[in-house]
Amino acid sequence: MTSTADKLAELHKKLELAKEPAGEAGAAKRAKKGIPSARDRINMLLDPGSFVEIGALMKQPNDPKALYGDGVVVGHGTVDGRPVAVFSHDQTVFGGSVGEMFGRKVAAIVDFAGRVGCPLVGINDSGGARVQDAVTSLAWYAEMSRRHEQLLGVVPQVSMILGKCAGGAVYAPSAGTETIVATEDSYMFVTGPEVIRDVTGEDVSLEELGGARNQADYGNIQHIAKNEEDAFAWVREYLSFLPSSCQEAPPIVNPGLEPEITDTDRELNSIIPDSDNAAYDMHEILLRIFDDGTFHEINDQFALNLITGFARVDGRTVGVVASQPLVLSGAIDARCSDKAARFIRICDAFEIPLVFVVDTPGVLPGVEEEKIGVIRRGARFFYAVVESTVPIVTLIVRKAYGGAYAVMGCKQLGADINFAWPTARIAVMGAQSAVSIVGRRQIEAAGDNADVVRQQLIDFYHANIATPWIAAERGYIDAIIEPAQTRLQIRNALRLLQDKQVMRAPRKHHLMPI
Repeated sequence: MTSTADKLAELHKKLELAKEPAGEAGAAKRAKKGIPSARDRINMLLDPGSFVEIGALMKQPNDPKALYGDGVVVGHGTVDGRPVAVFSHDQTVFGGSVGEMFGRKVAAIVDFAGRVGCPLVGINDSGGARVQDAVTSLAWYAEMSRRHEQLLGVVPQVSMILGKCAGGAVYAPSAGTETIVATEDSYMFVTGPEVIRDVTGEDVSLEELGGARNQADYGNIQHIAKNEEDAFAWVREYLSFLPSSCQEAPPIVNPGLEPEITDTDRELNSIIPDSDNAAYDMHEILLRIFDDGTFHEINDQFALNLITGFARVDGRTVGVVASQPLVLSGAIDARCSDKAARFIRICDAFEIPLVFVVDTPGVLPGVEEEKIGVIRRGARFFYAVVESTVPIVTLIVRKAYGGAYAVMGCKQLGADINFAWPTARIAVMGAQSAVSIVGRRQIEAAGDNADVVRQQLIDFYHANIATPWIAAERGYIDAIIEPAQTRLQIRNALRLLQDKQVMRAPRKHHLMPI
């Protein structure tokens, strides 16, 4: 007869084996690659001692070669004391590829996140589908993707790309999560260089095909970290700005700080260059108009002419969409339209107010932009703003021309409160282009004085047409404010809008420009 002590010993033996399913060979393989274990990665994300594992003893039944865990560790814990569900691929078990038990475990933790209403973080380090499992692997990839989709906009979902991820290991994060984070030395691709070489004859390097920097440039990754420690720190900070689910509000952090104008606020009065064509870094403004100079940037390696990220106003999270005059003068193009639309929809899904900070000369012209669909992709940007029901506050600090004025949070598109600085220029287009159209005959008739006449027309345009006063007179701008007042004005505006609600007509789903 087996005693209780024997049964406990057997339990401890199995749990110990489950910690390192591939044994010494697996540990050596991991050590050679210089990567942490799946559980070590989870512990880097979660608060110390908070991880509770689920399904540690799951493995493929009736298979003598089956290993505990089946290539993935799943469970839940806390980040800053708030519940978070997590799964982490185990590279030492079938290369972290997906098998049936793997799929069942991930599906279970995704369902758990939905039931509990907590964020889900996936730590991906996988070769994709398990070839030897054939259609079973594919079926479970589809099943996991379906479950992820059901949680989009319900709870925050973050995917981390660590190592070389291929096939389903990149499709699932891209289709089922709103934010993807990777390390500099990571790779993601649909098929690897060897397969491409065999199928198409094309010879391509691993870096060129799926290097993290290139994938960020393609818009597939929202943040690249120097190493895994930085990646986990970034994710922890990211989650601090988001609610646990769409049914809750984000955490409030240090409200009521600096209720009066500070010296940092006064620096805004001289931050805009006198020359219309002079560039400056928009980050210098953003760091002065939100709480504590805190700004958590999203997609900081993609479409740099537009800045997106999270900040706090009076302790509450806001989403920021801002022009960046240092890159393309802050013009709106196809790539930054995708970036903005994605970010705005995340904010709207989780009831995070939006603040637009505007200095843009318009939509970027050019044949290449037309070829890559700036009209359709720009329409997504418009759509995302119109669809939003969260409070929207807009600040125009300098240029706001053409369609870019409209899409960057104008009142007619749905913004609630619009401010402008006295330095704002609001018009259909910039002075140079406008004068070339409306003043062409005067300039041609001026002969040798053409340059003088052109400059006079430009000066007149700046003084009488491209000004904030016309917009204020017609109610398109609610107030023209002293720059030093901006932080407090935004705080007051968002307090006023705190209980905003918008009722939409029922429909099955929106038809987004795709």
